[in-house]
Amino acid sequence: MNRFLLPRFLTFSAGVFASGLLFAQDPVPPGGPGVVDPGHPRINEVNQREANQQRRINQGVQSGQLTPQESANLQKRETALQTRENKMIVRDGGRLTKRDERKLNKQENRDSRAIHRKKHN
Repeated sequence: MNRFLLPRFLTFSAGVFASGLLFAQDPVPPGGPGVVDPGHPRINEVNQREANQQRRINQGVQSGQLTPQESANLQKRETALQTRENKMIVRDGGRLTKRDERKLNKQENRDSRAIHRKKHN
């Protein structure tokens, strides 16, 4: 390399490396890691819907309306939703934002329709 470009290259490389270290760290929510507000109304609403859908899946298995494969698929969807909710809660300091709640409700609606379709096919 040219002697004039080398210092610029090293400065640029050091800046990219340092910014990579800053963005590589996990964000710590304001309440601290893993702190969840169990009385938060949006969390309670989402959890109540999850419990209701879990009850519907179990009832479908017991009545024979759902095959083992169908129930496994629905369980996998519910698990993915719970994982997504947990990530949102950790990211937002133990709470769900209105935007998070809308996203989760939209997914809950899809899962609810899937449960209905599989129970009535």
